[in-house]
Amino acid sequence: MTLPDDTTRLQAELDAAAHAHWKALLIEGVLFVIFGLAAIILPPVASLAITILLGWMLLISGVIGLALTFWARQLPGFWWSLASAVVALIAGVILLARPLEATLTLTIVVGAYFLAEGVVTIMYALEHRRELTERWGWMLAAGLADLLVAAVIISGLPGTALWAIGLLVGINLLFGGASMIAMALAARNR
Repeated sequence: MTLPDDTTRLQAELDAAAHAHWKALLIEGVLFVIFGLAAIILPPVASLAITILLGWMLLISGVIGLALTFWARQLPGFWWSLASAVVALIAGVILLARPLEATLTLTIVVGAYFLAEGVVTIMYALEHRRELTERWGWMLAAGLADLLVAAVIISGLPGTALWAIGLLVGINLLFGGASMIAMALAARNR
């Protein structure tokens, strides 16, 4: 079997590519950290910006989806493709026309997501506590943390709509950027 050899070769190629481009990874990581800190410092601005960006993405994808659907109207699933494009188009228009209200709606969805994710993670941890003897406690803690985030978001509505999405995206960008910086510095030394 050549599987281990292929895996070793692939790993070596990935290491070489990361080493060759460590500066690009570093720059991207630094930018993520800067944008993350900006979103954490100004979460209302970040929340609104994310809503507007999502609105534009949906609007553009809806327009492109409509054009491509009519261009390939002879293919099966025409009506479903048409419906999908129209939904994206309408959602984009709504987000762009009423971004403050849309931010509130997105915050409700995020709160519901954390609530559902917390319950599912807790149930998974409890279901697998025998098989995951050393890790199920961490999963349980993660589920409880999700429930805590959901409680803060949902109990504070509509006020949390001003900061929740921006803060969560900022934290994600900050940690993602920090991990990219760490990867870049590790790749530089290889």
